[in-house]
Amino acid sequence: MLERLTAFFGNPAGYHTPLPEADASHAMGALLVRAAKADDAYLFEEIALIDRILAQRHALNPIEAAKMRAECELLEREMPRTSEIATILKEAISTSEKEATLVALWRVVFADGVKRVEEDRLLHRIEEVLGVAPARAKELQAQAEG
Repeated sequence: MLERLTAFFGNPAGYHTPLPEADASHAMGALLVRAAKADDAYLFEEIALIDRILAQRHALNPIEAAKMRAECELLEREMPRTSEIATILKEAISTSEKEATLVALWRVVFADGVKRVEEDRLLHRIEEVLGVAPARAKELQAQAEG
């Protein structure tokens, strides 16, 4: 009996949310989510900032941005390697878009007011995959902090 109740409430009617397309827009959102979760805390401030970034970058209203973030969260969970997500961006966006994405990523990392080593390592890995030179990456990080 308990198993049937758990099965029913755990996944009513076998519902499965389809994985969104792994395009550049969703890859960027997935990286924003991954950056927010890098310190093992996914806080309201980070979620709200991700929604604002997605709304601004893709001309979405708040509801559409929240829906897109939910799709990006699913993509982030299903793609275990950060380098795979970042490679989608590397091949699809311009240098200026890569730099804007890095600024957005750093802003999400700084949203909770605490700098952590895990977040720093993650962002430096993403910078490397995107092909942003270390000196330029430092400038972008400072821009996001300022």
